Amino acid sequence: MTLSKDIQETGRVQDAIEAGAAGAAAGTSGKVGDRKELGGVFFALIGGIGWGFSGACAQFLFGAYGVESLWATVMRLLGAGVVLMVVAGVRFRQDLRALWTCPRDVAHLVLFALAGLAFCQAAYLLAIENSNAGTATVLQYIGPVLIVVFSCLRGRKLPSPREAVAVGCVIVGTFLVATHGDPSNMVLTPAGLTWGLLAALGVALYSLLPVNLMLRYGAVPVVGSAMLVGGVVMCVGTQAWTVPVSFDATGWLALLGGLVLIGTVVGYTFYLQGVNMIGASKASLIASIETVSATLFAVVWLGTAFSWIDIVGFAFIMATVFLLAKRG
Repeated sequence: MTLSKDIQETGRVQDAIEAGAAGAAAGTSGKVGDRKELGGVFFALIGGIGWGFSGACAQFLFGAYGVESLWATVMRLLGAGVVLMVVAGVRFRQDLRALWTCPRDVAHLVLFALAGLAFCQAAYLLAIENSNAGTATVLQYIGPVLIVVFSCLRGRKLPSPREAVAVGCVIVGTFLVATHGDPSNMVLTPAGLTWGLLAALGVALYSLLPVNLMLRYGAVPVVGSAMLVGGVVMCVGTQAWTVPVSFDATGWLALLGGLVLIGTVVGYTFYLQGVNMIGASKASLIASIETVSATLFAVVWLGTAFSWIDIVGFAFIMATVFLLAKRG
């Protein structure tokens, strides 16, 4: 950092002043940068933990209250969508209005809401219902590798060595989780594996479909609108209001406090704040703590058992996060 261009160097005294000012500014900038880095790490970490907690809450609701996964998806999308739309209306009103007054972008939004967001959330909760929160969350992280495969096919190019290793890790990891190394014995149910892989496909679609919309209007207006649209369409399609539910205070707390508020609203907004402070690459890497938190919550809170070979399989799949992370 230097002094203004209008100030000319006229002697040692002025040079000393410049050096002192530069040193002070650099020191201040360094402290501010360190605080920003720590803050970004904190927000991304809490976002990932929140996502993991939401998976455990879903598993709890399925086991303790017999909640249907599609009904839970509707409640999650509607609840989080309403909250994020309020935030968008207060803080991003112009972007929200511009989004909804462009017919072509509204059509794009509906595609993202249904084929990306609603599909991803429904598949993820169905994977939890047919396996457990830890396994479903780890399988979901196959999504970035699917994006790599799609990119290579679209560009008619071979994957880089790092990408090829990531694909190999996913294949090995999924094999170990599903069979424990014995191809004649499916440990993970076919439904659990299928929905887990579909959740990974949903992550890929969720990541690719809204890129242009988010660049134009920002993340909160786009995702809030998509959650609300997806929730309304799924609510009508599944006739969610006809599903009988019987919750006590704990059930409502797990649904509204865990699945909707902490797992979706807080998880998403904290993660976005982390992206703003330290960048998408670092934030996404840190937020992958979601897999660890989902597994720990499932073990400690819900008593889910994992074998050592499950953990090895998880490690192979999660290695792709580091392999595909951008350098720098």
